[in-house]
Parts: sequence; C-alpha cells; structure tokens
Amino acid sequence: MKKLIYSLISSLAFAQNVKVTSNYGSENQDIQDLINFENIFFDKLNFQSENLKGKTYKIVLEEFKKGKLVKTSVLFDGSEADIFKIDKDKLSLKFAFKLSDGKLKTFVIGKTISGQGFYSKKFYSKLHNEEDDYALKNFLGSKEDISLDINKKNAIFAIITPTIHEDGTGSYCEVAQSDIAPEKLGEKFKISHYFLVSIKFN
Repeated sequence: MKKLIYSLISSLAFAQNVKVTSNYGSENQDIQDLINFENIFFDKLNFQSENLKGKTYKIVLEEFKKGKLVKTSVLFDGSEADIFKIDKDKLSLKFAFKLSDGKLKTFVIGKTISGQGFYSKKFYSKLHNEEDDYALKNFLGSKEDISLDINKKNAIFAIITPTIHEDGTGSYCEVAQSDIAPEKLGEKFKISHYFLVSIKFN
C-alpha cells in the first residue's frame, strides 16, 4: 500500500514538471561568428507539458550585487491579455541579449494564442564590469533537456562574470552548471554582479 501511495505521489509530482530544451544561436556559422563578435546571445527555449494548457507566464530579470538581490524587473507579463494564454502543451520563446555601451539589453520574442508573433519591450540594465567579462549561460549545460517545477519560479538564464580561482584562471561553466541555487551563485562563487532571468507559470 505504501509503495502504491508513493508511486501515485511520484507520478503526480512528475506530471507537474515542464520539459525544457534549447536551440542556441544560429545554424549559420558566419552569423554565429558575427553575433559572438558583437557580444550578442540568442537562445530559443522550448517548454513542453500537458499542464501548460490554459496557463500564462511572467518573465522577470533579477539583478544581484555582492550576493544580494537588489532589483527585480518584469520583462514580460502574459496575464495582461488572454491572447498570451498557452493553448497547447508546448511553448517556445526566443531570448536575445546584447552587452554593449556599459549596458545589458534584453528582448523576448514569442507568439500569441493565434500564432501571431510578438515582441517584449527592450529592457536596459547597467553593467558594473566590462562587457566582455559577462557571459550568458542557460542551466542545461551538456544535458539535452531539464525539468522545471511548473508551480515555482524557475531561473532559466544567468548573465554572469566568471568565478576566479587562486591561480588567476576563471570559469563560467563551473558557476552555471553547479548544484547551487541560482540566487546563491554570487555568494558561493564570489561574483560581485550578475543577473538571472526567471519564468513563472500561473
């Protein structure tokens, strides 16, 4: 009986997960080389779950300094109109980031319930390090997909500077692919300034 109850609970918990895959950058290598040169990051995230149907979503940008959350900005709020409701078991969103002129520019691209494309407003955030010090990382790492809890706010991107080792070398992947909670990355890896992009389904 206990095994049956545990199995039902486990099945229910799994059903609340959202599968996420990524299509990063451009398939055209010349274009990819150019956007790398221009400090542009482009990633398409694909969300899949039967539980997505009928939900809306909010995307926020969180800024951290010296390990503390100092600012939260709404990049997109789908609850503002019914046309942004999810009517299928899939959702694809494109995210564009550019680091230039001392600022992070963020842009979200998606589709409405009718299939018409939409764009979020462009959002600008001040950088406290050189543009070339920052890199965009999603949380898939080398995995083909990850699962998110549909009932929680989930970090999907980190715009970070590297953690610096005692020998002077630095690492970005060590930060993004760690098991540390995203909001604790600055504290753990001594990163003075970074951003998180998170999504919450409602």
